[in-house]
Amino acid sequence: MTTCHDTAGDAALALAEAAADPAGTVLLVGNPNVGKSTLFNRLTGARQKVMNAPGTTVELRVGAWVGPLVDLPGTYSLVSRSPDEQVVTDTLAAQPHAVAVILLDATALSRSLYLLAQVGADRPVVAAVSLLDVARDRGSAVDTDRLAALLGVPVVPLDPRTGDPDGALARAIPDARPVAGAPRTTPTGAAHDEVALADVERLFEWVHGIVGELGTPAPVRRTRTDAVDDVLLNPWFGAPVFLAAMWLLFQLTTTAAAPLMGFVDAGVTAVADAARGVLPDGWVEGLAVDGVLVGVGTVLTFLPLLAVVYLALALLEDSGYLARAGFLADRWMRTLGLDGRAMLPLVIGFGCNVPAVAATQTLPSAKQRLLTGLLVPWTTCAARLPVYVLLAGAFFPEQAGTAIFVMYLLSLGLVVAGGLVARRTAFRTLSREPLLLVLPAYQRPRLRPILSSVWVRVRSFALKAGSIIVVTLTVMWVLMAVPVDEDAEGSVEGSLYGATAAAVAPTLAPAGLDDWHVTAALVSGFVAKEVVVGSLGQSYAVGDDAAALDEGIRATLDESSGGAGAAAALALMVFVLGYTPCLATVSEQWRRFGARWTVVGMAVQLAVAWVLAVVVFQAGAVLTRLL
Repeated sequence: MTTCHDTAGDAALALAEAAADPAGTVLLVGNPNVGKSTLFNRLTGARQKVMNAPGTTVELRVGAWVGPLVDLPGTYSLVSRSPDEQVVTDTLAAQPHAVAVILLDATALSRSLYLLAQVGADRPVVAAVSLLDVARDRGSAVDTDRLAALLGVPVVPLDPRTGDPDGALARAIPDARPVAGAPRTTPTGAAHDEVALADVERLFEWVHGIVGELGTPAPVRRTRTDAVDDVLLNPWFGAPVFLAAMWLLFQLTTTAAAPLMGFVDAGVTAVADAARGVLPDGWVEGLAVDGVLVGVGTVLTFLPLLAVVYLALALLEDSGYLARAGFLADRWMRTLGLDGRAMLPLVIGFGCNVPAVAATQTLPSAKQRLLTGLLVPWTTCAARLPVYVLLAGAFFPEQAGTAIFVMYLLSLGLVVAGGLVARRTAFRTLSREPLLLVLPAYQRPRLRPILSSVWVRVRSFALKAGSIIVVTLTVMWVLMAVPVDEDAEGSVEGSLYGATAAAVAPTLAPAGLDDWHVTAALVSGFVAKEVVVGSLGQSYAVGDDAAALDEGIRATLDESSGGAGAAAALALMVFVLGYTPCLATVSEQWRRFGARWTVVGMAVQLAVAWVLAVVVFQAGAVLTRLL
């Protein structure tokens, strides 16, 4: 794993500040899917930061409550077998005096008590019990007063979706104390095979003793959740519902967010026009408008899309359906070493890669998030479609639809092949275990905490990934503004940008693409794939004349390929599919996974795109000569 420079630094600073006041630090601990993050959102509101834990790609959140509140990843025990669990054990070990709020699941009390005993044997804790209404509906109500007496620690009943409205949890923090009689096990962070069997047995005996003394009956009633699951987990009925949910997510990234993005884009254009009327002509206007403002506009345009996808994912997760979707897709994804929840980001990627990378946050482990995030760029996003349409229409007018369909099939093939290769190389330690999911009860989502969470995540993207985008686009404008050829001054070809594109062009000669028009468009496509078509139009100086653009591209590729223009066009389509995604996607990868993995991913994507383009062109050129 690698450190994400800016976010890891923020996390280290935030944790250091919390450690400086250990009496005021609160660590939020609990099993996965117990409502811990929902509670964190309600307690902190917008006063939180999303960041990576130092030295890892594990997401960590720090917020302000009665003191610094740290939301730790979900875990079932302190025996760390994944980077996420290691972050929990390392944080607890680094702050031995900090109060821990342990969120207990009333519907699975034994499992929650197991973690409570491990955490609370040596540190002050407060137990917060959730899902009490669900347990009561199942006929296994939990007596929280009796539980407090048995554990010797404050026990607060609450609903994570409403937070702490009466302040009972906040008032309990000063009374936190270690769990009475909890057996001490091996040191926090010990490897699984170092855990003494006797310690584990004592821990289980203690848990069974507490449950027995509590007298909580086993669930005996069927609930509405059980009845709904009879349908949604049935392969015949659940699969169509799952596919419909995936289709809806795809639609959100391709059509539902489009009006919002268009509204923002129109606003940025209006501001740019107003700025041009105020600023003096020349470098000042160009740098401010075409450099900085265009960069800011690019960031702002993505924010509605991210907000829509974050909102959809939060609604699916809070309602309880996200876990069911993962269960249904698990068999398909296990061949890649991933579990079913990885299907969601990959589906979203066919709409837009940026929210797809962001959606990897729903995956249970850092390695799964990283692998999925590296595969997402090979899902052919909607921004690539205009390029396919242009080239297919110009070179394969009778089979344009077939050519575009082949690109989508190749996209799926790249995702599968990339996952299989990664499983045998850099990710060979990614265990291929059966999916173990605790299916939460269905519930009505609460919009206020969801909207708060969406706001925090969108703001994090705008501040961190957005800064990278603005700086890069400003640099690109400077390259276009610096002339290197007096005879062609004022054109793209005569700029430093055009000269760089011409210098790079020979590397694409084996793919039949040795021309500056092509390389200049591909470089601009690194910023945004939909810019490729506009860049080609600009380089040919044809404006919106589609026929002239088609003619120019055909002439260029026929010349650069030695008469095999159709083969070169197909190679260019393949290269656009396979090479580095847009700058916003790269920025999001950098923010979540760090510099090293982002650069490695870009290098692999470029290499694969080049090899595939060369193979496609060379094979196509041979067929052209034979026919």
